[in-house]
Amino acid sequence: MFPNFRAALPHIFCAALVSVVALAGTAKAQDATQSRLEGLALSGDQPIQIESDELKVQDEKGTATFTGNVKVVQGKTMMQAGKMTVHYAKDGGSPTTGTSSIDRIDVGGKVYIRSENQEATADSGTFNMKTEIVELTGERVVLSEGDNVFIGCKLVVFMKSGEAKLESCGRRVRIQLDPKSRNRDQ
Repeated sequence: MFPNFRAALPHIFCAALVSVVALAGTAKAQDATQSRLEGLALSGDQPIQIESDELKVQDEKGTATFTGNVKVVQGKTMMQAGKMTVHYAKDGGSPTTGTSSIDRIDVGGKVYIRSENQEATADSGTFNMKTEIVELTGERVVLSEGDNVFIGCKLVVFMKSGEAKLESCGRRVRIQLDPKSRNRDQ
């Protein structure tokens, strides 16, 4: 339904994930993460950059929160948001030492994601590492690839199957398809 969506949108969530793991700096955390990243077709050899006005790590809550003009870049993929919170699993490890695995990543404050040929905007988003489900939500969630545009209020991507669902939230889902784009994909 959404061409190349499975590889494009979650890429930036995983880039954020990998960068937080890199900040933590231990092989245990990286090994737990890399098996998931292989299925998302991420390039492990590209550097990941995170910029924000502030980073707050709270061991007792198991979170690392980036706030203010958050920007995550890996290769040709970029995400911007007002806030990004990494939630660590309650497995006895610590976010500051990298001995804890990542449960989910939440982004909010007007989310903008751009890959090589796709863009998505939303008010907030979540990447759940356990279920491998990505959700973008907001008053107006927009996914575009060239002249193809999908608009709704909630976009759910099931990473394991590659399926996606766009919800209308009481309104109507709007889609604009450019017939010429089909010829470019073949």
